[in-house]
Amino acid sequence: MSVHLHWFLPTGGDGRTLVDRHAYADGGITRDRAVPGVRAPDVEYLAQIAKAAEQLGFEGVLTPTGTWCEDAWLTTVALAQHTERLKFLVAFRPGVLSPVLAAQMAATYQRITRGRLLLNVVTGGDSVEQRRFGDRLDHDRRYARTAEFLSVVRGVWGGRPFDFAGEHFQVEGGLTALPPDPLPEIFFGGSSAAAGPVAAEHADVYLTWGEPPWQVREKLDWIRGLAARRGRTVRFGIRVHTISRDSAREAWTTAGRLLSTLDEETVASAQRVLGRSESVGQQRMVALHRGGSLDRDRLEIAPNLWAGVGLVRGGAGTALVGSHAEVADRIEEYHDLGVEHFVLSGYPHLEEAYWFGEGVRPVLAARGLLPPLPGAPGARSSAPGGAAPLAPGGRT
Repeated sequence: MSVHLHWFLPTGGDGRTLVDRHAYADGGITRDRAVPGVRAPDVEYLAQIAKAAEQLGFEGVLTPTGTWCEDAWLTTVALAQHTERLKFLVAFRPGVLSPVLAAQMAATYQRITRGRLLLNVVTGGDSVEQRRFGDRLDHDRRYARTAEFLSVVRGVWGGRPFDFAGEHFQVEGGLTALPPDPLPEIFFGGSSAAAGPVAAEHADVYLTWGEPPWQVREKLDWIRGLAARRGRTVRFGIRVHTISRDSAREAWTTAGRLLSTLDEETVASAQRVLGRSESVGQQRMVALHRGGSLDRDRLEIAPNLWAGVGLVRGGAGTALVGSHAEVADRIEEYHDLGVEHFVLSGYPHLEEAYWFGEGVRPVLAARGLLPPLPGAPGARSSAPGGAAPLAPGGRT
């Protein structure tokens, strides 16, 4: 089982601080607080990140979904015209889209991009955000609807008229004239009792956020057991940030700089909002922060696993922090548990893609976890002391 690396497209904005905080304080409704160095998510900047990810050997890029960011379908199909091989892990919410239409969109997307679509199904753990889309179902019923949605999508992809009668969807003769080829892999996450059976029945890849290895092991064993009882196997992925440098000291200094841009009021405000989330996965992320402390020693919750990002950012709230070899060690540790897909990100996303791609990827390749990347900038041979060349835009 080899490692599959993916990067992240910051379609809600990027920068040298934890800029995602604007999305979780009030849902991105107001942005009157000036944040220095924020980069707009225009197609030119996002294309730079996509091209860098492709050049550095990432297999795909994840694009988020929400009212605080650009639409993932439209943005990525535009970026596909700027890349050749890069796959796009498109996040979308099944509660706001017809499953037959989604199946048709995926089929069209595959033909336009020559098979570069991956699907990330986001059921939604925040009722406030869901109501912005007109969705008023409670947490568990949203997962029941997702199960029906995916049943319809896979049925419609069968190439023949498909009928379905459920609580949430009733379809007569559902069809995509030309099914997608290949069928997009379905990525799915969820830590609640309602989410597990949906993952076991429908997911190709089950995604977890970057919890400590012992917690990830428990979660993967849970999904494996549920899938086995259904006669299925599920592969696994993890969503985590990364801060990788030529030395551990440099990496932790960068993490400290990100913390230095925060204040206790900002953290407390974000934690109040995140603490009200219905998402069990989000609750598990909040629990890792240990009361919203800005103390690095309390935020390193496992070797090289830092919970500082989650002080103000919803969703993925941890980062792998350390030297290139240390970050590779942690990836290998998760890989030994059965994690195959690593969906990574960092602030800013352009520079951090280079730090990881030129620093960590060659280490993983040398260990046999990745194929070598001929001619890639990962060859770190001639710089004095083995230092990596500066990424475009310089160090963070």
